[in-house]
Amino acid sequence: MPAYDARERFQVHVQAPATLVFDTSARFDLQSIRLVRIIFWLRGRLLGAAASSTWQSGGFFADARRLGWGTLCEEPGRLFVAGGRCQPWLPDVTFIPLSATDFLPYAEPGQVKIAWTLEVEPLDEASCRLTTETRAVATDPAARRRLLHYWQWARVGIHTIRWLVLPAIRREAETRYRLLGASHASGNDSRRDV
Repeated sequence: MPAYDARERFQVHVQAPATLVFDTSARFDLQSIRLVRIIFWLRGRLLGAAASSTWQSGGFFADARRLGWGTLCEEPGRLFVAGGRCQPWLPDVTFIPLSATDFLPYAEPGQVKIAWTLEVEPLDEASCRLTTETRAVATDPAARRRLLHYWQWARVGIHTIRWLVLPAIRREAETRYRLLGASHASGNDSRRDV
């Protein structure tokens, strides 16, 4: 999406291998962070959304697909790009998935196309950069006005969620990596003792 009406990009450095960080991201339960749940609840209350039901998380990527996001691109261990269309200003947002071939040309009036990425860039064997970027573009001037008005206040929650989720993924991945190192070290020690 080279042209967009709104864009947000966040990144963190992680002391763990890229493939482990990507796996941790894919399995991460967004709802495991209490403040994220509160932000979703607060948005719903402010806009008058119907009460949402809770669900058992299948992991970040699976949950995104279940919510209606389409997969635009996926490179296992490195990149996940989701996309869809919606009217984000509505109280009960319905995401409609768009395929990679349909995404760019889609132009039905009154809609917003949104693409978001989760990317892991290896820096060396034991560290990487975890980045997420969201881009949104309206399909007509009226939708653009509504999107920009919505984005002015909604971005506070969007930023907060990213500031909470990326460090949480980092902590989980770094913990997994330390535990893997510890189990390999103890395995090596026991072999030497035999």
